[in-house]
Amino acid sequence: MDILRRRAAEAVSYSVKDGGGLVTEADHEVDAMLRAYLPQADDGWLSEESEDDRTRLACRRVWVVDPIDGTRAFIARRPEYSTSIALLEDGEPVLGAIGNPATGVLVYGGPGLGVAVEGSPDLDWSGEPGDLRVLASRSELKRGEWRPFERPGTTAIAMGSVAYSLALVAAGAAEATWTMYPKHEWDVAAGVALVRGAGGSVWLPRGGHLLWNRRSPRFLSFAASAPGLQERAQAAMQVRS
Repeated sequence: MDILRRRAAEAVSYSVKDGGGLVTEADHEVDAMLRAYLPQADDGWLSEESEDDRTRLACRRVWVVDPIDGTRAFIARRPEYSTSIALLEDGEPVLGAIGNPATGVLVYGGPGLGVAVEGSPDLDWSGEPGDLRVLASRSELKRGEWRPFERPGTTAIAMGSVAYSLALVAAGAAEATWTMYPKHEWDVAAGVALVRGAGGSVWLPRGGHLLWNRRSPRFLSFAASAPGLQERAQAAMQVRS
């Protein structure tokens, strides 16, 4: 996280990738550092900022990385971006670590391991006690796409990183998060390991199967909830008639 703290203190320049996404020098620096440090000889690698090496498809262990999830937030200096690191073994996320350099929060763990939290992940909420606290994409909220989900008992807060949203659900700072828009494996793999490590649930609202290390590593939607709250979250996701 030191790289991003240093880069955030500088003037941030960026370029536009094919498809419209933004990328900074910090994305590439973190990607290179993690790729040099994490994979062992037979491990695969899947990162948003690396050319996809399809030899990963035959690997038992694959690292799935997003150097900066929430690049727009990083550029805008909003403290909502994160670095997301996951390890897949035999096609399942077994370890996850998500750090938010701006706040010093780090969440790590996985299924059967539990979840550890460093820093203070608590967020300010304007809702009522007992509300379902839901982390929502800042851009989706801005476009008005969460209006169908507005109802008593549900409070949404904007977040610029889906990976950090999943980490906060795993850490107990929120009850749920969801999006009806596509997400890549590098956006959510670490968060899935953490939510499952905390005893929570993950699912695909638009249907499909949670299969990992695929040739096209993308899901059409994504949702997660804290332990015992999947049904309540699913009810809150129903569009009002």
